[in-house]
Amino acid sequence: MLAIEFEGAEGNILRGDIAGHDHEEGNDIVLFLHGGGQTRHAWKGTAQEFAASGRTAITLDARGHGESDHVPSGRYRFDHFAEDVNAVLEQITARYGRPIVVGASMGGLSSMLAHKMRVETGRSAGFDALVLVDIVPDMAASGIDRILSFMSDGLEAGFASVEDAAETVAAYLPNRSAKGSVRGLAKNLRQREDGRFVWHWDPNFVRGPNAIITGENNTAEAFNRAADTLDMPVLLIRGGRSDLVTPEAAQAFLNRVKQARFVDVSDAGHMVAGDRNDVFGEAVREFLDAL
Repeated sequence: MLAIEFEGAEGNILRGDIAGHDHEEGNDIVLFLHGGGQTRHAWKGTAQEFAASGRTAITLDARGHGESDHVPSGRYRFDHFAEDVNAVLEQITARYGRPIVVGASMGGLSSMLAHKMRVETGRSAGFDALVLVDIVPDMAASGIDRILSFMSDGLEAGFASVEDAAETVAAYLPNRSAKGSVRGLAKNLRQREDGRFVWHWDPNFVRGPNAIITGENNTAEAFNRAADTLDMPVLLIRGGRSDLVTPEAAQAFLNRVKQARFVDVSDAGHMVAGDRNDVFGEAVREFLDAL
């Protein structure tokens, strides 16, 4: 995979990786957008598989996450991430052609809001199809609280070691292998000057005045209005053990977005791609092959 950069809506640099062949007729461009608190490395295995199958895969660190710039403005609401998505979509389309977007959690909601912004301003669609990974407008409040609690753990004090952070991850994801958590966790952490490890994202993402949970676009009503604008093929993938997307909320989304297809990965949680990457990858490839 090769490094790639894009300019965000505030002139902020968004860093990612690209793998696969140069764009040719029939060669899909797939943009992978991670969830809150993650980095582009959450998609590494999936992106490599897609590239091997002849597609071009682009994985991207969101603003304030991973190696992408922290924004001095502290703007980390969903609509701010959506503005970055639209900026990146313009650049990808100019370089390679219009992509297909795979968005997990925050990445999925940001993509829906980005499309709504384009519709409202009379711009053409930014992507040809959308895969939503364990996210719908009507999220379970208990699931949101659990995610925010996990992300706040160690926010100030940090962790003594990667293994210490892995224990926190294991408590949040009890069905994950602790060994696997340690092995892949280093890219989600950075080491401070005092030697302690902290999450590799801007703390203002969850604690600042323009944090992810603030703003008028952070409501089920706002996300449902965005869902109503979706006029392209859509695939919703739900983790069967998800505490964020209930079966009822998934069905409500399918009733609202009539063209959407649905896959339930029975033994996966909210982190579907990480829990069952094989089933997840197969579901997305079948969806793309059918387009």
